[in-house]
Amino acid sequence: MSKVSFSRAVPVLTYERVVEQIERAIVSGEITPGQHLPSERELMVQFSVSRPTVREALRVLQSLGLIASKPGSRSGPEVLSMSSEPLGRSFAIMARIASLSLTELVQFRIVLESSACQLAAVLRNEEQLKKMQNAVQRMEAEVANGSDSFNRADLDFHASIWEASHNDLLRVCGQAVSGSILNLMNERMERSADTAGAMRDSVERDRAIYSAIASGDSVAAGDTARSAISRYFAEYLDEEGIRGLKALAPELT
Repeated sequence: MSKVSFSRAVPVLTYERVVEQIERAIVSGEITPGQHLPSERELMVQFSVSRPTVREALRVLQSLGLIASKPGSRSGPEVLSMSSEPLGRSFAIMARIASLSLTELVQFRIVLESSACQLAAVLRNEEQLKKMQNAVQRMEAEVANGSDSFNRADLDFHASIWEASHNDLLRVCGQAVSGSILNLMNERMERSADTAGAMRDSVERDRAIYSAIASGDSVAAGDTARSAISRYFAEYLDEEGIRGLKALAPELT
């Protein structure tokens, strides 16, 4: 018999059991977005726990982006719709403490967005195409107004792609990683010797992606997105980062 080393069993804190049950009810759809949890007092009775235990459980659920409490409200916390915000905060924190590099974020975005573009080419509707077109036009108009407003128009363009993919998991992950990249890109664009030129390149990249999606060719849409994103970000990466991008985009030179 092989030797197996086990760690000492650690008791689960009571508030974690409360979190597990409420989280399970939300995930299963037993409690839906827009509904309210019972009041603190009711939760104390139902779970047979103290007020501090209930409050700690609610604090954890709020930090996860599952619920929101309104000060002074007599009703319990509101259950929220799925959001990319908590995941985006995690990406941003990881990026700031250097546990996630720009290369890793860009690689992840290429994988996500090329797939989203393939889906969008087949599943998008005319309204979603119009949103993409309008976002590209706004980007072009914002070139003269600075990188922050321009990048937000760029984010709107990519948000319309996530929406058109009709895949909520891609949307949540894609918006989260895009937000983290935005923070890094704002810093780099501000230091760029030719900020306007970098913005114009970005407009051309997004226009090419839009055209591929509008054509309805899913393979072309995915290839265009992968190539355009990798080429755009390559100038911001070091030699090792570019080598990592070439694994996903062999056409990158």
